[in-house]
Amino acid sequence: MKYEIQVLKMGECQVPGPEVYWMTAWDTWEVLYFWMVVIRGGGKTVIINTGPPADLTALNEAWSNAIDSRSQMVRQESERPTIALAGIGITPADVDYVLITPLQAYATGNIPLFTNATICISRRGWIEDFHAPSYEMHIPRKLRIPDDVLSYLDIQAPEKLRLLDDEDEILPGIGAFWTGVHHRSSMAFVIESAPGKVIASDCFFKYRNIEEKIPLGIMESLEECVRAHARIRKESDFLLPLYDPLVPKRLERVVKSEG
Repeated sequence: MKYEIQVLKMGECQVPGPEVYWMTAWDTWEVLYFWMVVIRGGGKTVIINTGPPADLTALNEAWSNAIDSRSQMVRQESERPTIALAGIGITPADVDYVLITPLQAYATGNIPLFTNATICISRRGWIEDFHAPSYEMHIPRKLRIPDDVLSYLDIQAPEKLRLLDDEDEILPGIGAFWTGVHHRSSMAFVIESAPGKVIASDCFFKYRNIEEKIPLGIMESLEECVRAHARIRKESDFLLPLYDPLVPKRLERVVKSEG
């Protein structure tokens, strides 16, 4: 199965350069765009990540305290998920699968909107980033899985949750493998498109991380980073870093961009 891919911007922020490029770019700030990836084919509609919560106050307060007052999520009204999806003729009810990477509020914040979707999350991440972390998480649980999202996944619709193995197939032509690196719940999603294999992940923020072999700055394991980046470099025809503003231009043969 070959899929069509589109990207929708859910917001943006600025971070210090070393968060993106390990041990370098000390005096720079990097702009991150938060992409929702829309995948369609074979009668199925799949998205990667749901965008940040409706209220950004808690998220921005935490980022301001942890990083700098300049590090704030900024979102236009047109970048809210229901509005952005409507612009390409999709309602939340049309979505069959929601793929999450990582378990952070900017990715999980709107999961309850997608009432007909199977929600796919790393099994390892569900345990190590949520239920039984092996060390104290630096991000509070409510900024990883907001209360309404947790209620939806654990109480209202637990049958919608699908925990992915470290190597898994979601649909024919859409696979997943665990990467770690950024978070315990970070995954790479592999999508077959007509021009070739696209790999989307948060284990690299920008193209330079893979192409110039610069490890991700904000990571939990350098070993995982080297291993995951080498695999992605080997197996992908096209890269889709989930935060790089260059995605639409670089993937214009594969990705249709809106927003």
